[in-house]
Amino acid sequence: MATTRQAHTVWEGNLIEGKGVVTFDSSGIGEYEVSWPSRAEKANGRTSPEELIAAAHSSCFSMALSNGLAKGGTPPTRLNTKAEVTFQPGTGITGIHLTVEGEVPGLDEEGFVKAAEDAKANCPVSQALTGTTITLTASLA
Repeated sequence: MATTRQAHTVWEGNLIEGKGVVTFDSSGIGEYEVSWPSRAEKANGRTSPEELIAAAHSSCFSMALSNGLAKGGTPPTRLNTKAEVTFQPGTGITGIHLTVEGEVPGLDEEGFVKAAEDAKANCPVSQALTGTTITLTASLA
């Protein structure tokens, strides 16, 4: 069964001086301020589309990797995934780097890296972001 999630943004003003609020409608987890300076310079307590993509990608990748490892007979004890989304004003998103460290009893480093590469290629968020370069560093704890 398909699911649909919703969020919305209310933006006021022009790009450079304006600001907005992103609201997570489906989960109700809150409202978060966004602005051009928080996107192109320092966050200063606000989020950005790139941070939201990083959150989506790190969680989706972790789910895909956990599933792949479990299906392979070596379920993880713990996965710690960071996604770094690079934004260049005037160009756009120029790359995403995933870093994952895993605790996976019974699996060697080579097997873990292979499973992580598979998750990178096949998680739904990675597939949605095929227009950018996605790189990966994977290691066991």
